[in-house]
Amino acid sequence: MKFFTKDNQAQLTRRQLLKAGGMLMVGSVAGGHLLMAQTAPEAAAKGAFPIPSAKLVDSFIAIGADGSVTAYNGHVDLGTGVRTALGQLVADELYVDFAAVTMVLGHTARTPDLGPTIASNTIQVSSLPMRHAAAQVRQLLIKLASEKSGIPADRITTQKGFVIAGGKRFGYGELVQGQDLQIEVDAKIELRKSGFEYVGKSVQRVDIPNKVLGALTYIHDLRVPGMLHGRVIRPPYTGADATAPLGSSLVSVDEKSIAHLPGIVKVVVQGDFVGVVAEREEQAIAAMRQLKVTWKEWTGLPDLSLNGLHKTLADHTKTDRVLQEDEGSLQAVEQAKIQLTRDYVWPYHAHGSIGPSCAIAEVGDGKIQVWTGSQNPHDVRKDIAKLMDVEGDNINITRLEASGCYGRNCADDVCSDAVLMAAAVGRPVRVQLMREQEAGWEPKGTGQLIRVRGGLDEQNNVAAYELRTCYPSNNAAALALILTGKVPNKSDLQQMGDRTAIPQYEYPKMRVISQDAVPIVRASWMRGVSALPNVFAHESWIDECAYLAKADPIEYRLRYLKDPRAVALIKEAQKQCNWQEGPAHRSPAPDDQRLVKGRGFAYARYFHSKFPGYGAAWATWVVDVTVDRETGEVKVDKVFVAQDTGAMVNPAGVRHQVHGNVVQATSRVLKEFVTFDKSGVTSVEWGGYPILRFDELPEIDSLLVERPDEAPMGAGESASVPSAAAVANAIFDATGVRLLEVPFTPSRVLAALKVAKTAPAASK
Repeated sequence: MKFFTKDNQAQLTRRQLLKAGGMLMVGSVAGGHLLMAQTAPEAAAKGAFPIPSAKLVDSFIAIGADGSVTAYNGHVDLGTGVRTALGQLVADELYVDFAAVTMVLGHTARTPDLGPTIASNTIQVSSLPMRHAAAQVRQLLIKLASEKSGIPADRITTQKGFVIAGGKRFGYGELVQGQDLQIEVDAKIELRKSGFEYVGKSVQRVDIPNKVLGALTYIHDLRVPGMLHGRVIRPPYTGADATAPLGSSLVSVDEKSIAHLPGIVKVVVQGDFVGVVAEREEQAIAAMRQLKVTWKEWTGLPDLSLNGLHKTLADHTKTDRVLQEDEGSLQAVEQAKIQLTRDYVWPYHAHGSIGPSCAIAEVGDGKIQVWTGSQNPHDVRKDIAKLMDVEGDNINITRLEASGCYGRNCADDVCSDAVLMAAAVGRPVRVQLMREQEAGWEPKGTGQLIRVRGGLDEQNNVAAYELRTCYPSNNAAALALILTGKVPNKSDLQQMGDRTAIPQYEYPKMRVISQDAVPIVRASWMRGVSALPNVFAHESWIDECAYLAKADPIEYRLRYLKDPRAVALIKEAQKQCNWQEGPAHRSPAPDDQRLVKGRGFAYARYFHSKFPGYGAAWATWVVDVTVDRETGEVKVDKVFVAQDTGAMVNPAGVRHQVHGNVVQATSRVLKEFVTFDKSGVTSVEWGGYPILRFDELPEIDSLLVERPDEAPMGAGESASVPSAAAVANAIFDATGVRLLEVPFTPSRVLAALKVAKTAPAASK
């Protein structure tokens, strides 16, 4: 689907579907009644676009009178390729060419509210509803052809957008014209089992050509008639959360300070929200920089530096929530022969979108239209309804692609910014944040403290395991809601720290507690959420147990791992990397050897706490590293990553996700951390936030286990989850020192090596 201007963009799909006079729409519901809606020519003439109720429908599909197929889904494509994969599912189940399928994703007026696109759940959750909808469309078409031809339905087939009934061929579009049907959900409808033309094949992603050609794809490139440009002026407490006086901090705005600048249309002030609107973008930027705004002073943040984060998180107020507690687990921990107590610390990370967030809004006649790159379009709609005191049905969010985020960036915030300014001036307003605003105010991947206690028995087997994890995060309400006073600036505790908090290992006694806590700075989910830090603790701890037991790290894990797919994947990973059995750090290098090499292993499956039993793909890492004992630099030379994703709709798409996870996770583990002062974030430009360079990228060897008969699993995050532990374990194998705090910077490695000279390796 292409987008041009606000006038024809919203109508394009409708025109395609209705140009011959009607269309058929069929949806898959979680448990309702209405499955299909039919548009009549008179409805098209009135500009109506009825769809099955977003409250009832998970996914639905439309057949145009010209035979075109449009499928609707409330999730969005964040560059992960789900637009292509969902199209493959529809094409195969409906027996049409892949090129005939258009996916409409995340548009609030056309798609059901499936919540944010998070937790690796688009394919895992949406694939079956999409297939059911397509299968029922096909069944309907066969029924219509049977009625038209007089041939029994069981003697009718479909092929390439046609229904074959005896010697007659009926085009899909021909069959749907003039129909007016009401049908019930068929939960037992038979899905296609074989002969797939697209599913399981590496189909080229549909979004790539326009990106290569520079065609209009991104929200940043969209222009609408009569559009003005806006910029915001934020409070100086960059990225601070409820502890800062947001909503009551503005002292004064001197509009005369920019009276001499050309093109100024309006200064918009509502509570603590301050914005400037101008005819041209550079004029808005100049006004933003020169407008004199006075704010209250505030320096209330605790120490969030790498050196102070451990204590700050330890002292932070927490509420214990027991996830698992075996009878006698506490006593078993305390009575273990060999005690092993460790604290693992995870820093604040930035999403680091390469382009600042952008949105366009138009407000008028009681309607609000917003164009955005948000991954949460339906939630944005709810926020704007609250902000503007408008019913949600009068708000439409049209989703275009943006610059990526893998979690919450500022795309949601800038939508509200644009709406406030558009309402103030009565014309469409485009707002793009400055890079320092994006870097400062985007909700961060939060810092995390994981405390593990446990121990070994006399046979060096794990006797007990206790984990307490503190993940102070929230859902980061739209900033404009707080700045304008529409919602109070108060802490919003989200129970998000428990993802993969319960290890997959079956230890004799376990106690797992999520220590829920309110945010310290503005924070929300990021790729891997709390699962990645939790697995850092799980897999580092068991690796240390294996060392104390003088056992091979993988063999030791397999003693406690009963999941047959996990065991099978690990055995494949061993073959993939030619794993050499034996204890870690069994051949220490001479003291005068500067470069030392090591290999580490880690396994994980990403589990989402809110859905019992919900797990995404299984993944393992085997990492080869080189450590420079003179500089402390760690280089990840090669990553062998193996993944069981179940049935892969598009294997190339899964491989892309695996590689992207490896690159991003390696960068986070080795380099990344956000810096703060007492007022907020200070790493607000590229030079202040270190990321992996191209010449530091590891070689990647990816193994995708084929399981075509299993359900598809989420692949967006799983391959990142074992990363930190695998690298830490490799560093131990190379040097004999254990790193417990991410990132593994040269200074931290040197400090650990210095300690290693005066203490046994196992105690580092």
